[in-house]
Amino acid sequence: MTATQDRPAAVAAPQTPARPGTARTALTLGAFVALGPLTVDMYLPALPTIADDLGASASTVQLTLTGTLVGLALGQLVLGPLSDALGRKGPLLAGTALHVVASLLVLVAPSIEVLGLLRFLQGVGTAAGAVIALAVVRDLFQGRAAATMLSRLFLVLGAAPVLAPTIGGEVLRVTSWRGVFLILGLYGVGLLVLGRYGVRETLPPERRRSSGFAGTLRSYRGLLRDRAYVGLVLVAGLTMAGLFSYVSGSSFVFQDEFGLDEQQFGLLFGAGAFWLIAATQLNPVVLRWFSPAQVLVTGVAGGALAGVVLVALAATGTGGLWAIVLPLWAVLAACGLALPNAPALALSRHGEAAGTAAALLGAVQFGVGAVVAPLVGVLGNDAVAMGVVVVAALVLAMAVLLAVVRPWQLPVEADAPAQAG
Repeated sequence: MTATQDRPAAVAAPQTPARPGTARTALTLGAFVALGPLTVDMYLPALPTIADDLGASASTVQLTLTGTLVGLALGQLVLGPLSDALGRKGPLLAGTALHVVASLLVLVAPSIEVLGLLRFLQGVGTAAGAVIALAVVRDLFQGRAAATMLSRLFLVLGAAPVLAPTIGGEVLRVTSWRGVFLILGLYGVGLLVLGRYGVRETLPPERRRSSGFAGTLRSYRGLLRDRAYVGLVLVAGLTMAGLFSYVSGSSFVFQDEFGLDEQQFGLLFGAGAFWLIAATQLNPVVLRWFSPAQVLVTGVAGGALAGVVLVALAATGTGGLWAIVLPLWAVLAACGLALPNAPALALSRHGEAAGTAAALLGAVQFGVGAVVAPLVGVLGNDAVAMGVVVVAALVLAMAVLLAVVRPWQLPVEADAPAQAG
């Protein structure tokens, strides 16, 4: 039982700020969270062009994606505890400002090395929205309500991968790949205005944890001693790794192997993201009858099975493009069921340190993604390579779920209602 749950209701109620409307919360937080996938996905149609323009190999250009994911991972480890100590709003605005500066500097990046460094800084800045949005959800919601809210966030978040490659492809019609980063910088400026005037502080001073560096390390040590939390974090990370292997390899698979142009790739990538969104929005409906743990198991198992079909069809060359696309869509839908529930279950165990718990969760998610993303390039940047990495990630996720998390042993905490405002 967490410290937050141990507090008497009479004490806890005045410490919890009035909760804004669910739709407004989802839209506001979703706008910040969307900065991450926009930053990751919007330049995907330009990867082959960037390789030619900067004289780099395909696998080297893919490392700029890895740099972004490493920045996302490390940034969350710092910004999550900072948000527990300083409140949510200040770190959110500071991270977004860093992203804006890095995006605009890409306009004059002279080499692939400088681009990689700036992509890392973009990732650090983007980490603010990724981790603080999760912490805010935990400040205001718990249990099934938190899983439902995360599903609503994924509706807004899902629009980013749907639109990002398409926007990127359209931008490339009228300007160079650097124009993509100008758009990202302008979006970040809009978020700064939204954050300044539209985001409320959800962590009042009396609930902040100003324990310094040593206290932060103690918090992380305490989290790492929670077997189920660690397992859920690994499951979330491996599920995200399956998605990032698709993100990393898809532009080369669809454009180089199957001959699609930049705009066609953007449309196909967006169509795939539709299934991810649809599954996240089905999740609240499914949660009326099943627990988050049951839905998580189903999603991970279904994704692994669809991945096996993908590898089999790709290895035998059966069915052409659609034999790759359809199993991939099934993988995305399965991940859409898993992704909201793993974080909700993990964060429900540590509401007293939501920022730190969300930071470790996010760092593992994007850190594993950073490690996995280059593997598709190393294995050949074709459909078989992409499918093998997807399957490996989801099969490992299933093994961790069964051996470490043991969902049948989780407490029925997921059924708790949202905190009163």
